[in-house]
Amino acid sequence: MNYKMLRYVIGQILKVEAALMGLPLLVSLYYRDSGLLPILSVMLPLGFFGYILTAVKPKNQVIYAREGFVIVALAWLLMSAFGALPFVISGYIPNFIDALFETVSGFTTTGSTILTDIEALPKGLLFWRSFTHWIGGMGVLVFALAILPGGSAQSMHIMRAEVPGPTVGKLVAKTQLTARILYGIYMFLTALEIVLLKLTGMDWFDCVVNAFATAGTGGFSVLNAGIGGYNNVWAEMVITVFMLIFSINFNLFYMLLMKQFSAVLKNTEVKVFLGIYIIAALLITGNIVSMYNSFAEAFRYAGFTAASIISSTGFGTADYTLWPGFSQTILIMLMFCGACAGSTGGGLKVARVIILCKSAVSEVRRQLNPRLVSTVKLEGQLVDREQIRTQGAFFVWYMLILLISTLVLSIDNFGFEVSFSAAVTCINNIGPGLGKIGPYGNFSEFSWFSKLVLTADMLIGRLEIFPILVFFMPRTWKKA
Repeated sequence: MNYKMLRYVIGQILKVEAALMGLPLLVSLYYRDSGLLPILSVMLPLGFFGYILTAVKPKNQVIYAREGFVIVALAWLLMSAFGALPFVISGYIPNFIDALFETVSGFTTTGSTILTDIEALPKGLLFWRSFTHWIGGMGVLVFALAILPGGSAQSMHIMRAEVPGPTVGKLVAKTQLTARILYGIYMFLTALEIVLLKLTGMDWFDCVVNAFATAGTGGFSVLNAGIGGYNNVWAEMVITVFMLIFSINFNLFYMLLMKQFSAVLKNTEVKVFLGIYIIAALLITGNIVSMYNSFAEAFRYAGFTAASIISSTGFGTADYTLWPGFSQTILIMLMFCGACAGSTGGGLKVARVIILCKSAVSEVRRQLNPRLVSTVKLEGQLVDREQIRTQGAFFVWYMLILLISTLVLSIDNFGFEVSFSAAVTCINNIGPGLGKIGPYGNFSEFSWFSKLVLTADMLIGRLEIFPILVFFMPRTWKKA
């Protein structure tokens, strides 16, 4: 383990987080609210601490896979812990575990909340809460790689550990330039959504925070009634489209810039993703149409909710816990499926689901004919056995953690529906679940221990299991 490089990179990340707190600080100054001092009291020490850690640059700047996993896991843990302090210091979320849950939910773009009165928070803290979605969507370490000078030649290990999906590749030769391209696309799409939301009549502040939540596919709203509180069908349409856009692999947007239109149109993952969404929206519409005044109204709510769940955003315009069991079951299935690899969305990822399904079919064929050479392909490329083995191992760990979490959460005695959906929604970074944790509910009634379990689930889901597992293995910390 290269401890000096670990210390240096973590210091850089803490400085970046301190700098990012400057935006909510400016918001608090503009609105002259009570969030100013709490944010400032965390921002200054955090920046100083980061400066101390980076005062001496290590001579050995080698980062291998092990260091990449540890840096990502430790960075996210520290960012969340420091990011929770403004809520605690302000007194709006006085319990640190509650504040940590809220902040991890923000950074991991989950959107689950313990707040019972969101609108009571000052604008500065509401902005910071939504801004954590935007930061965590693409990844703060990817952001650091994009803006910090220099950068290690092995920084791809950091990007691979943080960017969600079965595989992560460079868009161009240099990792830093890849990070800049990704964030450039991310910023442009966010700005575009802000402008389009403003055209629907939404207030500028609400445009910005809702765009942050959509871009990160996070789902924090600044209204107690969620997006439904605006009662703005045009805004819902804009948000629906952008939830789906941010669920698509960002590499494809780069291909569009490079005018590789045929490659984008032939992309299997996007076709499957959009196909699943359309089928789910239509099935739910048919199932709930009797509950609404017209087919169009039913499709309005079904289409928005299906996009919200499959993208892992978690916004709500209708209380789907009142819908028939068939529709709720479809939504649970969408939670597992999730968005595309290389997007800001959560869940298993469509690419991984495709690989797992194709490898399962391939294995059945081999059982029928042991001499058959059965291969698995994705996007016309052969998926090697090592990749299939890795995805199989991922799925085993995923299910094991999900089952253990459900068992532990059941101690709070909320019933299987709530316990299971809480574990599902947190490990898949969705936000709302079923029952009392539905789109108009919250997680405030869970015990402190259950909140810690769900906090761990959110981190495990966002970092896709292995960085967290590697971080807690004693062997990881031995010197090479």
